[in-house]
Amino acid sequence: MMGIPSTVLMQAQGEAFDPSFFLMMGAIFLIFYFLVIRPQQRQQKDREELIRSLVRGDRVVTSGGLHGVVTEVADESVTLEIARVKGGARVEVEVSRTGIASVVRADEGKGEETK
Repeated sequence: MMGIPSTVLMQAQGEAFDPSFFLMMGAIFLIFYFLVIRPQQRQQKDREELIRSLVRGDRVVTSGGLHGVVTEVADESVTLEIARVKGGARVEVEVSRTGIASVVRADEGKGEETK
């Protein structure tokens, strides 16, 4: 038989079913799940809980890099004090809760950040 590769002929003759391929793929999926997917889900759950538990006085950093103190908390947004100008006037911005990158609680040390 000219032109037919020997591997095709071997497959056509009917090899026995080899489950090692499926076992290997299952093992790779399990490794991927425990090393990538599960930690990412846990990190996302922790971040959502952190954003949900924002209270007045928390020091935060936004995803845009603004540092501020939470002065007001609403359902979908928070108001941050980012500066004070002469005369005691405060500069405040309203930021979506999803825009908060990290939080430093009011009662924690200034150098400790939670991500």
